[in-house]
Amino acid sequence: MLRATKRFLLALKVILLIALAYQIYAWCKPVSEIVLRLGEPYEQVRQRSGPVLPDREAAWRSLATVIAKVRFDDPVYGFVTPPSVFLGMTFDGPENSDIASVYLSPQREPLPLDEAMAIVAQLQGQFRRGGWQPFQYSGMRPIEDKPELRRALRECNFPMSVWNGGEKYQVALSIGCAAIPQQPGKERYLVKLEFMRPFWTDRPGE
Repeated sequence: MLRATKRFLLALKVILLIALAYQIYAWCKPVSEIVLRLGEPYEQVRQRSGPVLPDREAAWRSLATVIAKVRFDDPVYGFVTPPSVFLGMTFDGPENSDIASVYLSPQREPLPLDEAMAIVAQLQGQFRRGGWQPFQYSGMRPIEDKPELRRALRECNFPMSVWNGGEKYQVALSIGCAAIPQQPGKERYLVKLEFMRPFWTDRPGE
């Protein structure tokens, strides 16, 4: 019985070491980049991006395993995300195969607040430089790193900022708690980004 227990523990250690080695390899290997445009056929994006994207039929259940930078390919409004986890895509077009929207988290894992806010600032900086116009509606303005915002985040509110790329595109950027309730001393936050055709309507002055 003792020998069997020792063998089990040894096997468990080996499995854990293999898992740790794979995780280190996954973190250190070069991150793939996916280049896409809204309205582009998914299969075309997949062929250009290599094996990182699943085929169209498996996309609905396998996208969450994809970690890659995303380059939104537009000569005026283009931007690039940090390594991101895909949360979903929607499709339209004659055969329901053209990319209509992309929903992702521009980070590999939940992060401390300072690191999550740095991602928000980096993305909003790209939007500003690219000519995206932020909403003036009070509930969807740019996310600003102020004490009152941090208090709201620690209370697990979820601020969202919406930006228009001309009349063709829209991005919605949000940040919030990774879990409710948060574990004291181990608070973590998720940034989420969706880019799509215009959906939200600005209401300046409100």
